Amino acid sequence: MAEGFKSAALVLFTEKCFEEYFEDLNFFDPECFKSTLSRGLGIGIIAGSFLVKLPQIVKISNNKSGQGINIFSVLLDLFAITATVAYSFVNGFPFSSWGDGVSLGLQTAAIGALVMHYNGATQQAVAFVIGYLAIVYTLTSGLTSVNILWSMQAVNVPILLTSKVIQAYTNYRNGNTGQLSAATSFMLFFGSLARIFTSVQETGDSILILTYVCSTAANALILSQVLYYWNAIIKPATKKSKKTK
Repeated sequence: MAEGFKSAALVLFTEKCFEEYFEDLNFFDPECFKSTLSRGLGIGIIAGSFLVKLPQIVKISNNKSGQGINIFSVLLDLFAITATVAYSFVNGFPFSSWGDGVSLGLQTAAIGALVMHYNGATQQAVAFVIGYLAIVYTLTSGLTSVNILWSMQAVNVPILLTSKVIQAYTNYRNGNTGQLSAATSFMLFFGSLARIFTSVQETGDSILILTYVCSTAANALILSQVLYYWNAIIKPATKKSKKTK
């Protein structure tokens, strides 16, 4: 029973902190406090990540429309998420520092597929999903060198910024945020903000930390637009009429 409790506790505490808290009853170690807080935040982010883009998926499905969502922005966002997951996995970083990327990647892929489907490209949507899963396997199975993964992570910063700027421009041009979900935008912002702390505490990887700093700034831009266009009227998409002879 004691061993089972310790094994479960080590998900949240390091070996050192487990000894400090449960054996020495020392609850005031500053390093253990930061470590435990970081792991707790990480686990919380992972649990919440299953709901982050669900409102977006539901909104697209209910309205049967991907209007206002820039597919190129979605694909860039998916690249950034996938690169971070693969880079962190191969480098052996704690799962609590990147595990949310797994569900976020799958949800982002689902959004991309739905937008394609409702834009009349169902076959491309199916091919996209199959291709994405194949790419994930290639990146995480040891078939891809660490140097390539580092390079992918390094270009994440401009890709993240480009992705959000494209979506922000689409919102500005339309005068509304279309089918973007406010709940998803809020959760993405606060999730990336918390990830700055967990990345500093659990990985110390400068390129990963910079990625989350830029991600937070980019998500703040989209969130500000969601708030600004809160009461904007979304005009239905119109199809161009064919010329009659």
